[in-house]
Amino acid sequence: MFSHSPEVVYGWVLVVSALLTVLYFFFSDVLDGLFDVADHPLFSPQLVLSFFIVGSAVGLLAEWYTDWASSLVLWLAIGVALVAVLLLHFFVFLPLRSAEASLGYTDADLEGALAKVIVSVPPDGLGEILISRKSGAVAKAAKSANNEAIPSGEEVIIVQMENGVAVVARHDPYHLSI
Repeated sequence: MFSHSPEVVYGWVLVVSALLTVLYFFFSDVLDGLFDVADHPLFSPQLVLSFFIVGSAVGLLAEWYTDWASSLVLWLAIGVALVAVLLLHFFVFLPLRSAEASLGYTDADLEGALAKVIVSVPPDGLGEILISRKSGAVAKAAKSANNEAIPSGEEVIIVQMENGVAVVARHDPYHLSI
């Protein structure tokens, strides 16, 4: 290809792809903001660079250690790289993306959640509640929805979130009066 041996071409593709991967690792946030392209998960820079790294590495090794024709080595490299990229996508990147999304929450997500009072809520002041979530426990300031005192240890339901303060009411599993 262009008067260079296949080993040289595979080697250069491997080196350039590896360097671009390192650069992307350090500057991914800046580059993602700079080049606002369509966000398709199969064409993410991580997968494209992984494709070139795996393909060039397989091609280089096959050229060194086999006596196969260069066209066969190229098809082998493309096939192995496609399989590796699809495995990376479905078994690494997709689970990581969904795990990332599940750790965060907004105040609106807390509305309707059950919590336990850890610092008594006075009728006209603030107390504190503890909300148990899959990602851990969250403590929030709380005030009573009905202007009634709620003692420590009581189970409450979050009626509404106002500027980071939970408006709570006593939780009665059989009857709820708000």
